[in-house]
Parts: sequence; structure tokens; C-alpha cells
Amino acid sequence: MSDCGTRALSVIGFIGSVFSPWYAWSGRRDPANHCCINVATYGPGGRFTMTDRGRTALCTDGGALTVGPSAMRWTDDRLVIEVNEWGALPMVTPVRGTIEVVPGALTSVELPLTPDGAHVWRPFAPVARVEVALESQGWQWRGHGYFDANFGTRALEQDFAFWTWGRFPVADGATCFYDATRLDGSRLAQAVHFDHDGRATEIDPPPLQKMKRSLWAVRRETRGDAGCAPQQVMNMLDAPFYSRSMVRTVLNGEQSIGVHEALDLRRFRSPLLKPMLAVRVPRRSGWQFPG
Repeated sequence: MSDCGTRALSVIGFIGSVFSPWYAWSGRRDPANHCCINVATYGPGGRFTMTDRGRTALCTDGGALTVGPSAMRWTDDRLVIEVNEWGALPMVTPVRGTIEVVPGALTSVELPLTPDGAHVWRPFAPVARVEVALESQGWQWRGHGYFDANFGTRALEQDFAFWTWGRFPVADGATCFYDATRLDGSRLAQAVHFDHDGRATEIDPPPLQKMKRSLWAVRRETRGDAGCAPQQVMNMLDAPFYSRSMVRTVLNGEQSIGVHEALDLRRFRSPLLKPMLAVRVPRRSGWQFPG
């Protein structure tokens, strides 16, 4: 999120593109054959890119994840993301440039999301600075953000019905919330505070507070002090099964604006969604590296 609060972006590297209809239609047998670097920018001139590529586009050598023309790599003290993509319909224009994520510190935290560890959340750098230099007017800015990862050996919809996640910056670091309802009816309610040195402390989660549903009527809720009413500040990504937004809440008396996600896996299981997603997620299986 930019320091001025008017722009934001998200970048996700997939090996096994979880939300790709092409991966689902393939039976999810070959994750490397469905890889992607998904880039979405929010604010004036925002774009969405999510191209499903084949295994010939994937390279993981030398501490870097390269998928086709885009890459993420560690360079000295930062993660450098080189973006060279095309926006999805209806805004089919180039999205190019560099994004640098500079962690305040790296953590060693891993959080299993299911009792058997089939799904794991790994918050590498919950507190970080972000430097953005994209080749588009107004898309050169600095702000704050985070770097994390999710790992799984089963499809999300095999284990979960619904979840929400949020990362909220506060004066002494950042607080993250993971709330989920599993298909077996059990619940996950995890709250972790990270200080600027990367130290993690499990905390008692504040009460769940209801929010207004998304434009696609996805149910939303997040954590906040008793009596507060969390509100959306910016709509970032809105899909029939998924919502990402900037949200304002109050934690221990401190107002915070962070990134919030809500995911309805019961909706995602619907076969009717896959053709809709294919319009926004093109398949490009034949990429070859130069030379």
C-alpha cells in the first residue's frame, strides 16, 4: 500500500496456480505445468494480470522464481520483482517495471492451517517497505507491505468452506489474523503480532466484526476492538468467490488500515465459475526462454 493510501498492488508467484481454471481442469496433477506470476495494481490506471503458463516457462535456479518474462529474486537485502506482463481483459495493455520489497526482518514462523499440516502459512516478512517503479504514469511510489507464502498438498476447497485473512500495520509492527471454517466444521482463529525485529507473539484475537458484503455479496468479517465497525477504504479485487480490499479497523485503541481478504470456497467449487475465470486467466503453455 502506498504511503499516501491511494494506490496498492499485490504480486503472487504460483507453482500450481490455485485459482486457475486450467489447473483445475487438468486435475491438478502437474503443478509445474500451471505456473504464474500474478500482478494486480489498484488505484488510477490499475491492471490485473494472471497468465497460466506451462512448465517450459518455469525456472527456480539461483534463489529466483522465474515464470516466463517475469521473475522474483533475492538481491542483497531485498526481494526484487521484475514484471513484464499483459493486463487481462478488458484492459489488455503492458504491465512492466520493477517492485522491490525490503523486509524489516525475516521470521521463522510457520502456521499449519489444518491439523495434519496439509496447508501451511509462512509469513516471511510481515513488516516491509515497498518501492514501486512501473512503466505507467503515477506508478512510481513507496509504501509499506509484507511478504508471505502459502503451501499446500491438497486443493483449498477440499479442506475449507470459508476464510478471511488480514494484515494490519500498527506503530510497533504488524498484526495478522487468520480465520477459517474447515469443511469438517472445525475453526481456525489465529492472531499473531510481529514487531519490527520479526519477533512473533501469539495474541488473543479481538472480537470478529461483521463488514458489508462485497459487490459480489461475498461475506466479510475481520477482527477489531469491541464496538468498532471495520470499513472498506478501497475495493481492490472483487470476484464471485473472493474479495480483497483495504480495510480500516481499530486494534487496542489504534486505528489501522490494512489489506483484508475473504474467500468463499463453497462458491469456488462451482463448475460454473471456471469458464468465467478463463476469460480473465489466459493459458499460454508454449513459452520458451530465449536462446
